[in-house]
Amino acid sequence: MRRFDVQYVAASVDDAETNARFAASLNLDFPILSDPTKTVARAYGVLSPSGYAARWTFYIGVDGRIVAIDRKVSASTHGRDVAEALATMKPSAPASQLSALRGENPELKANS
Repeated sequence: MRRFDVQYVAASVDDAETNARFAASLNLDFPILSDPTKTVARAYGVLSPSGYAARWTFYIGVDGRIVAIDRKVSASTHGRDVAEALATMKPSAPASQLSALRGENPELKANS
């Protein structure tokens, strides 16, 4: 991931203390944002009726617009999947022209 000029974070509906313990247990090198009120999860459309957030990946351009969403996140392959998606994006193009679509992955949708 470090070869890409990106920032990455995780988000969780758990409280900050729970997220800090989780991050420490896995030696994560990125922040986990806490959303215990579930406001952000609702806004991004990932909050399930059970109150848990779905594991989706949002690719956000430098202009703050969502350029792609991966709705089929697998914990076992997520790092590789993100790296592959980032490799398909054109870093010098405006966010509205970025495409994370790969012909073999219709679940990765680009928004314009």
